[in-house]
Amino acid sequence: METINGVPIETIYLYSLIIAGALTLLYVLFSDLLSGLLDSFDFLNPVLLFSFITFLSAGGFILEKVTALSSLVILLISAGISAILVTLLNVFVLVPLSQAEASLSYNDSDLRGRIGKVITSIPVNGYGEVMIDSISGRIAKPASSYDGTEIGSGKDVLVVDTANGVLQVAVKEKLEQEWI
Repeated sequence: METINGVPIETIYLYSLIIAGALTLLYVLFSDLLSGLLDSFDFLNPVLLFSFITFLSAGGFILEKVTALSSLVILLISAGISAILVTLLNVFVLVPLSQAEASLSYNDSDLRGRIGKVITSIPVNGYGEVMIDSISGRIAKPASSYDGTEIGSGKDVLVVDTANGVLQVAVKEKLEQEWI
């Protein structure tokens, strides 16, 4: 059994595994608090670094226990396997999650052309509220009539424009009749 300064290599791998696993868990739980501190290190993703060390330590510990290979060969094999696993983690988990988070947001201009339902009547030259169904849920926004007419509750409307966070809408039936 090989040692470093009298400590068995298996023990070093085990302690590294425990510490890196704990740091990974803590970072995942408290990453929002630490994001401001780590903004200057954009090139270095802490989740990938901690995951690499965790996989390296786990692989090294298992190979030290199971095989009779030299410690240097075990370290190189563990590093290779860890690099592959971290790459797969990044490509198939972290990148899609970061893109999915961004895709749930919307701009008011994205609502143009969408159909909604008036949930609070829109008076003449006044404001009401419109509910728009979306893939990620329902969006309720303040609305005014595009042509200044009254629109009753329950009417289907088309979002014509947006201004200062207020949707400008027109009655869907009225628009259909104009186009026919």
